[in-house]
Amino acid sequence: QVQLVESGGGLVQAGGSLRLSCAASGRTFSRYTVGWFRQAPGKEREFVAAISWTAGSTNYADSVKGRFAISRDNAKNTGYLRMNSLKPEDTAVYYCAAYLSTSTVVATTPVAYDYWGQGTQVTVSS
Repeated sequence: QVQLVESGGGLVQAGGSLRLSCAASGRTFSRYTVGWFRQAPGKEREFVAAISWTAGSTNYADSVKGRFAISRDNAKNTGYLRMNSLKPEDTAVYYCAAYLSTSTVVATTPVAYDYWGQGTQVTVSS
């Protein structure tokens, strides 16, 4: 099993940046695909980005392409989401998620992910 803990959220002005971290327990973290999702009030949870186990493959939602960057450090059992040029519509609770896979194809739907963090709030003011 993997336990995930997000950190790095906060309040930022539009145009600013944040880096979210996802610290994972477990010695096999390197064999997990890691994804980031977000959920705004009154909206469904939506895909943001995902990265394969070796970091050889990534996928991004169209709404964040060119602004967000997902990465991972398997030696530190940590995943990251760097968010630049933040917009008020990026405001949401951001969740880190993972599932066991050594495929280079990364899932973009929440149902594919078996493990979830508790979420971290990101608020972007205009």
